[in-house]
Amino acid sequence: MQTIRSSKPLEAANTLDSLETLNTTLQAYLSADQSNLVKRAYYFAEQAHHGQFRRSGEPYVTHPLAVACILADMHMDHQSLMAAMLHDVIEDTGIDKTAIDGQFGHTVADLVDGVSKLTQIEFSSHAEKQAENFQKMALAMAKDIRVILVKLADRLHNMRTLGVLQPEKRRRIAKETLEMYAPIALRLGMNNVRIEFENLGFGAMHPMRAERISTALRNARGNRKELVEKIGQQIETCLLQEGHVAEVVGREKHLYSIYQKMKSKRKSFSEIMDIYAFRIIVDSVDSCYRVLGCIHSLYKPIPGEFKDYIAIPKANGYQSLHTVMMGMHGVPIEIQIRTREMEEMANNGIAAHWLYKSSDGPSINGSHTRARQWVQGLLEMQQRAGNSMEFIESVKIDLFPDEVYVFTPKGNILELPRGATAVDFAYSVHTDVGNSCVACRINRRLAPLSELLQSGQTVEILTAPGARPNPSWFNYAVTAKARTNIRHFLKHQRREDSVALGRRLLDKALSALDSGLEQLGKAPIQAYLDQTDYDNLDLLLEDIALGNRVALITAQQMLGDDGETAVGNKGAFKAHPVAIRGTEGFMVSYAKCCYPIPGDAVAGYISSERGMVVHREGCNNLAELRENTDRLVPLRWDEQVEGEFSVALRIELENRRGIIAVLATRINSMDVNIEKISSEDKDYQYSYVHLEMAVKNRVHLASIMKRIRSLKQVHRVNRIRH
Repeated sequence: MQTIRSSKPLEAANTLDSLETLNTTLQAYLSADQSNLVKRAYYFAEQAHHGQFRRSGEPYVTHPLAVACILADMHMDHQSLMAAMLHDVIEDTGIDKTAIDGQFGHTVADLVDGVSKLTQIEFSSHAEKQAENFQKMALAMAKDIRVILVKLADRLHNMRTLGVLQPEKRRRIAKETLEMYAPIALRLGMNNVRIEFENLGFGAMHPMRAERISTALRNARGNRKELVEKIGQQIETCLLQEGHVAEVVGREKHLYSIYQKMKSKRKSFSEIMDIYAFRIIVDSVDSCYRVLGCIHSLYKPIPGEFKDYIAIPKANGYQSLHTVMMGMHGVPIEIQIRTREMEEMANNGIAAHWLYKSSDGPSINGSHTRARQWVQGLLEMQQRAGNSMEFIESVKIDLFPDEVYVFTPKGNILELPRGATAVDFAYSVHTDVGNSCVACRINRRLAPLSELLQSGQTVEILTAPGARPNPSWFNYAVTAKARTNIRHFLKHQRREDSVALGRRLLDKALSALDSGLEQLGKAPIQAYLDQTDYDNLDLLLEDIALGNRVALITAQQMLGDDGETAVGNKGAFKAHPVAIRGTEGFMVSYAKCCYPIPGDAVAGYISSERGMVVHREGCNNLAELRENTDRLVPLRWDEQVEGEFSVALRIELENRRGIIAVLATRINSMDVNIEKISSEDKDYQYSYVHLEMAVKNRVHLASIMKRIRSLKQVHRVNRIRH
């Protein structure tokens, strides 16, 4: 007890010191009224958190105070600092948003609510909880970008005080920080915050590795000191001789960056540290290019290593000239050249928008605009995502861009992640362009949609009315926007197909009972929907198509008949088979065990969540499924069947050199698409060739088989079931 009493005055003194430090910082850039509002928020938070302590034993209010100090160092506005003071009040005390609104206004209340976690809802897993919380924060960010800045400062202080937690919880928080918050800081251009996140996260995730690299770095720093100073002096002398006023700073890689490079490039620590890096800070953009020329006259530039991020800024607004040169003794030297505003922008990113708000500099406004565009993209992804887990995966994809810069036909520049294709480009132009994309031209030549884009290329997208996304695009689309929109379209299309199929199945079941959906009328249907807790008819029809409800039993229940009538009418239902047109979409598939094609006697089986699977009547698998008669659907082919259908053949032929090429040529001459071909030896004289190809119907298949049999080397052709 004595220890606790004696420590409290010390804790209070530390808190007072922090408050005084904050007050000094605020006086440098805020008005007296704004500073007083921030202090009022502090005293409100102190009272709200009274009696609460952190795991370290400090009063809880030290945490929001530290978060506010982090934001004050970035020169954030007074409303952000007030939100930082109050950010845990809703979550951890009995005070609600309305009370904060009454005390500090709508804006501050919305910021606090945006950062607060969802505490009233039970989640099935921690991952789902985190995903839902991030989704909530993304919605708040769309209204006010400062929400994420308060959250980043909150997470930064939590990472700084991570040592008091249990190892398992430390690793979980560190992993989440490295996967989500460090990339977000990078996306917003906040390099200082990102580096601290990565170093703290790395230390918590892999303490032994971090310690070993840190020790090696300290040793290397001493060994390299003389050479670094020599190179720095040469650069400074060269710049002075040419009349340039510039600051030359040696640049050192941070721990996590070194670890990532060692891991990804499979290089040793000494190989990574062979590169010497310097930053040159000048007073104007014009000076950046003049200094570049001066540096290139001092050392020989390495071809292909120059990047102009001033003319073409990175997606997060970062601007700088990058070049790599070969120095004395063959040592590679990396140089970054930028203005002071660009340096501030590189370190604080979007937070610099508030610092330079009055100057209205183009780079600062550009960063703020890009951040808002990214948040709007998040909002669009959130609206199209099926659930929070799907949304969080899309965000993670979007947070790791290594940019490629490509041009539209009109000369506009688009930034895409490395590995992007024309599909990603199409969706970045506009969702409708992506959805109706059919082909592309890269540098005026026709190219496949799957071709990887390179910086400097001009990409033109060819569209067609009625075109729609292809499921195969998922194999090479890399941007979150493209993948989210493709997934959304296919889900929507699947739902439309489900509803259409469910309507046909239910209508057929009702017609077997001398009724129909139109004859039944709205009132009985609505009464049935109310009774079965369906919000609308489409949801019921979708469930029927997915196999979650049986059409015949649903029809019986709608008509009010009992179970015996349902059984008695199954024969009647079988007398009214459903017509298959080949255009039903995702909800009708054709069994790969028997390959049904138009002209075959067929039956359908309603598979849960897969829709209807069409089998040939004599299929062995269908015989096993006949026990579950409720899910069997009598089918027939429509008179106007569209499309092509897979069929499998086994061809027995003589072993002759080039015979498979001859066979393939013969089939292709009939305008038939071969989907799969393989062969196996029967004996020394004969072989079997297994073919899968697309045909229109049995008549088409018969003509193909006749043409194959006309080859003298062919002995036998059979249609097979797998």
